[in-house]
Amino acid sequence: MTMRRAAAAGILVLTACGEPKPAASDSAKATPPAGPTLGAGESMLAVPDGKIWYKKSGTGTGTPIILAHGGPGFSSYYLKSLEALGDDRPVIRYDQLGGGKSGPMTDTSLFTIAHFVRELDSLRSSLGYDKIHVLGHSWGTILAYEYYRAHPEHVASIILASACLDIPAYEASAKSLVAKLSDSAQKAIKDGEATKKFDAPSYQHAMEEFYGKYVYLRPVKADLDSIFTTANQAIYNYMQGPSEFTITGTLKKYDVTPQLGAIKVPVLYTAGQFDEVGPDVVRGFAKKTPGSRFELIPNSAHITMWDNPDVMVKVVRDFLHSADSTHRK
Repeated sequence: MTMRRAAAAGILVLTACGEPKPAASDSAKATPPAGPTLGAGESMLAVPDGKIWYKKSGTGTGTPIILAHGGPGFSSYYLKSLEALGDDRPVIRYDQLGGGKSGPMTDTSLFTIAHFVRELDSLRSSLGYDKIHVLGHSWGTILAYEYYRAHPEHVASIILASACLDIPAYEASAKSLVAKLSDSAQKAIKDGEATKKFDAPSYQHAMEEFYGKYVYLRPVKADLDSIFTTANQAIYNYMQGPSEFTITGTLKKYDVTPQLGAIKVPVLYTAGQFDEVGPDVVRGFAKKTPGSRFELIPNSAHITMWDNPDVMVKVVRDFLHSADSTHRK
């Protein structure tokens, strides 16, 4: 759900903790580790269980929007193109605890939807925003929906990009795409799932083939490096699983399709033309959500913000203008 990386030489498995290190001396223990270097608009916020990094950008005065990235365990770096919405409103991009520039998180009891909902509400509250638009992508759509369910009074609208609101349906879509891969990739995936040897080079190469067709079409290497060198693979593995198409984590049975009819704010659903989640699956969510819109982002896979940023920004901008008008009535 965005995503574990398959690289040409094998999958890049990176966690926020890195390799074990020798015990520090007393003097070293007295010095806290340096935090990330902060640029313009960037800050660190103390939240329950740690500190999160966020960036506030934009000169517009409309209702703010907070961006919830995918993963889980990754960062908001790939959402940078959506900062173009700042002409109209404040745009808040943040890294969920455990990934990106935010602080570490290794306690599996915190690898829960409820934890990330609390974290998002802490951010909203600290910024002094009573009402926000929430944009979630991939795993972030679960977070955005669950935030609305917990705090409807603070949500003006929801944008659900490449929605993963029914994990069994998402997994079925991904499996159907696996069946379109090369014979060697299909065999490698079958063997990997049977033996649980997900580090096998053949499984890694199969992942690379899948991702290049259904996750991102035209990635910039520097952007990929920025995403994957700050990923927390432990969170991804625990909640998602070893890959985008092998779902074994705690989210495996997540499905809120029956509850979509109860949403009472404007909702936009988007999906990429070649999206792993399945555009028809996302259309189905829209049909079950009163008054919602669905937009297909052409010439793009799962990460529409990379593959077709201009269209993605326009679609979201137009929706927000409409939602703002509705909200003011």
